[in-house]
Amino acid sequence: MTEIRIRRISEDAILPSYAHKGDAGMDLYSIEEKEIEPGGTALVRTGLQLELPECTEAQIRPRSGLALKHSVTVLNSPGTIDEGYRGEICIILINHGRESFKVEKHMRIAQMVIAKFLHAEITEADELSSTERAEKGFGSSGFK
Repeated sequence: MTEIRIRRISEDAILPSYAHKGDAGMDLYSIEEKEIEPGGTALVRTGLQLELPECTEAQIRPRSGLALKHSVTVLNSPGTIDEGYRGEICIILINHGRESFKVEKHMRIAQMVIAKFLHAEITEADELSSTERAEKGFGSSGFK
């Protein structure tokens, strides 16, 4: 188990939590109320800061229930919080629905997944190795 240090910067903040044993994502909660009009976006505060271990990131992802029931999702999904960031975790929500959506205080608005990453050494090359796929891109594997 990896320890993630989290600081509340608002007395209204709720610490992230897993809804079920084995879940990959922890729920993140709003500390404010906001109305998001159809097609609109909002930056929603969580009142939390975090300290991540070396070579990890926090990925901010949508909650499937908000997406299905209200067409509300995380705009820059997945958002990335880098290990060196110490500011407040804020979530960019977008309302793709046809009706206004009200973010309520203490509502679960997104989920956070902690993931390891590799730092890559970039080497410029004149050629790349060949593969069966080669340059075949979008739709190259068929539709059925």
